[in-house]
This record gives sequence, structure tokens and C-alpha cells, in this order.
Amino acid sequence: MYRTIIYAIPLFAVLIACEFAWGCIRRRNTYRLNDFISNLSHGLLSQVVAVCTPFFQIGFYTMIFPFTSHWSNQDFWNSWAGLLCAVILFDFCNYWVHRAGHECAVFWAAHAVHHQSQDFNLSIALRQGSAVGLLGWIFFLPMALIGVPPERFGIAALVLVLYGYWVHTEHIGKLGWFDHVFSSPSNHRVHHAINAGYLDRNYGALLVVWDKLFGTFAEEREPCVYGTLKPLDSWNPLHALLDTYISLARTAWHTRRWSDKLRVWVKPPGWQPADVAPRFLVRIQAIETVKRYDPALTPVQQWTAIGQLVLWLVAILVFLWHAKASSFGLNATMLGLTIAGLWITGAVLESAVRVRWAWCLQAMLLGLIAACVAGRW
Repeated sequence: MYRTIIYAIPLFAVLIACEFAWGCIRRRNTYRLNDFISNLSHGLLSQVVAVCTPFFQIGFYTMIFPFTSHWSNQDFWNSWAGLLCAVILFDFCNYWVHRAGHECAVFWAAHAVHHQSQDFNLSIALRQGSAVGLLGWIFFLPMALIGVPPERFGIAALVLVLYGYWVHTEHIGKLGWFDHVFSSPSNHRVHHAINAGYLDRNYGALLVVWDKLFGTFAEEREPCVYGTLKPLDSWNPLHALLDTYISLARTAWHTRRWSDKLRVWVKPPGWQPADVAPRFLVRIQAIETVKRYDPALTPVQQWTAIGQLVLWLVAILVFLWHAKASSFGLNATMLGLTIAGLWITGAVLESAVRVRWAWCLQAMLLGLIAACVAGRW
């Protein structure tokens, strides 16, 4: 699975380059360097987290499947019809985990990372929350219970990952009948928008039919405003990952009733018990006054952030290539060093650290990785 992602990276890169070039030609560029680096940082970090948490990614599924495999029709699932059925089932289950990611606070805390960007382009598809896999696995267990083999489950997941990439663009308009059946760029722009009529709509990753069946469909009718109702205003990956969790934990700690301490995690995002709501007001920004977070950078800071991202990209790709043979200790070490390294790159984008110190710290982290890898491989 990890190597498949590596094989897909050149395709992702070419499509991003084409979208950027087309945007420049049309004088409608949808990319900003700081946002682009932040998106790729989260994409890289999510892959390292996936290596460290295989039990949540596929482990529960493979643990359940042996109990149901005796009634599983292997000939059917190994056919093209079976694969198509697995993809549709995966998309159905994914609809519900995606919906939970918007309508349940603890799931939103994991999924919010994907929506924090105030731009909309192909790099957003790579900006994935690292904690999503730790929570979402339970929604896919019905596929194991009806006997879908883990190999078919994995292929179906990969199909949806690859399909979901191209819908993150502003340069493809409406597609007629296609928009009424499949998830399309128009439908997915609505999903990422914070316009009042667009909130919590269009969850389908492959088919938008689920949204029409369960009342969550909205058609694109007005220009979209992107981001989250509570703006992140940071390029710090740790802040992006933990901000919502910290807010939930703070509310749970300060509310007096035990029932509210539990409800705050399962209620819709933004819900607060009456006894703490006046103390911890959530800053909701009206879309009419949305201002993109875009601190100015010097050319040196820009090239520093680019150089550091490239180094981490190479390091993580090498790590992913050998991930199957890595020990848990090496994986955990790599995760810690990756978080530190990408945090430093985020600090450069925020002008929170001097460039020379950033390079010194990155050299130390990458040196530690080289030492660990040399000792293991």
C-alpha cells in the first residue's frame, strides 16, 4: 500500500503542475506557497502516522474477517463484479464516516485538518488528518462481516483515494448529468465551502447518490468561500492537528456535569454546555469578512521552506519504501522526528524562527534519521 502511494506521487505532481500552469495562464491562480507547503506537510505526516498505526488502518478488519470468511464467496469477490461491489460498499461506508466527521465533535477534530485550508486546489486532496484512521475503522467493519476479503477492501480504498484527488479543483466547472450521480469538482467545492447553504453537504467520495438519498446534497449555486468557521490562522502542523482536540478537552474539563463531559465529544462541532459557553466563546467568522491568513515572507524564508519540504519529502519517501520491514521503534522515532521537522518548516512560514537556526535544527533531525536508518537497514 505504501509503495502504491509512492508510485502515484509523480502523477499527483504532474497534475498539480498542470493546474498551477493553467491557473497562471487564465490569471486565476489558486495556489499560495505557504498554503501549498502546509498541505504537503500534512500529507507526508499522515503517511508516517499510517505506518505507525497499521492495526487501525487494516488490523481490525483482518481480525474480524476470519470469522466471516467461511460464508464469503471468494469467486464472486475476485471477479470484476465483486470488485465493483466492494468499491460501492466502501463508498457507502465512507459516506457515513465522512458524515460523522462533520456532525460529531470527536470525529470533526480528526477531519478538520482537511478543511482548514482557505484555498481549493489539488494539493488539498493530500492534506489529510493524521488521526482519521484511528477513529474511522469501525464504519468499515460491516464489509468484513459480509465477507469482503481484505485484499478487495484495500483495492477499494485505493480506488477512492485516487478518484478523490481530481475533484479538488476550481478549474473544472459543472459536468451536467455527471454532477447528479458522481462526486465531481462542483459537488466537492460545495462540501469544502463555509457558505451558509453549503455547510455539511455532499459527503459522497465517489457517488453523490448517497447524499440525495439521505438529504445531504446541495448544488453549487454561488461562489464558494473555503476554510473553517473557526479559522486556524497558523502553518504549525501540531496546532492544526490538536487545536480542536484541545478545545474539546478544555470544555470537558471545566464543565461540571459528568454527562456534559461525555456529550461534548459526541455532540455536533461547536456545541458547548451552558455552564462553560460564556467562558470559552468560539470565534466564528462571517464569510463576508473572511481574510486569508497569509503572513509575508522574504525570498530567503520562501526558499528555506521549499528546501526543507523537499528534504523531508525525500526522507519520508525512502522511509515509506522500506516501511514494511521497519520495526515499531524505528517507525515511532521517524514519526517524532517528522513532527519536529515539519513543525520547524511551519515556524519558518510564520517567521517564528530564524532561518539559520531552522537549518541547524533540520540538519540535526535529518542526521538522526540517517543514523537510525543506517543502523536498521
